[in-house]
Amino acid sequence: MRKESKIDMLQFEKMFSQKGHTLIAGVDEVGRGCLAGPVVAAAVVFPEGFDAIEINDSKQLTPFKRDEAFEIIIKNALSYAAYSIPVSTIDRINILKASLAAMMGAINRLSPEPEFILIDGNRAPEKLMIPFKCIVKGDQKSRSVAAASIVAKVIRDRLMTKLDKLYPEYKFKSNKGYGTAAHLTALNKIGPTPHHRYSFSPVRQLAFKFE
Repeated sequence: MRKESKIDMLQFEKMFSQKGHTLIAGVDEVGRGCLAGPVVAAAVVFPEGFDAIEINDSKQLTPFKRDEAFEIIIKNALSYAAYSIPVSTIDRINILKASLAAMMGAINRLSPEPEFILIDGNRAPEKLMIPFKCIVKGDQKSRSVAAASIVAKVIRDRLMTKLDKLYPEYKFKSNKGYGTAAHLTALNKIGPTPHHRYSFSPVRQLAFKFE
């Protein structure tokens, strides 16, 4: 049985709840470092005081445990939302701006609107008008942010599994678009698909080979 971290995963929720914020959203994104597929962000608002040790940093969970946690999240959240930014936009505006845009898109789809936002990392969307706090490694320190990481990860993984059926040579089902050896071998042999990020160096270099 997995042991719960000694970190209080509600520390930030409690802190800002005590300051009068009852609707607190956790926000995270998945897929920044991939060579293919969209970047996906999610936002989750739990009832005040809600906790579940099954909800942890998505990177620390097996696919089965992530799916279990995903079901717990959607059954218990007051609100949750996800938003994806396609590769065409990533190539046009760069991955950082695309990641922040995905976060903003997820936040804007929450209903009711949150009173405070906990954001994984050290950057927030520029046009975010709701009070917020950025938390480096927030998915390891906040239950709400961890929940957002799980929702984003599960949704993106399912998208990449669908792409795997269209492009089985790239092994998207297993690598989810990250630059694994098998993925790079397929890129070198076949060339990039329309779902690859041409602004990323390995893809851009290989694209010239197939022009």
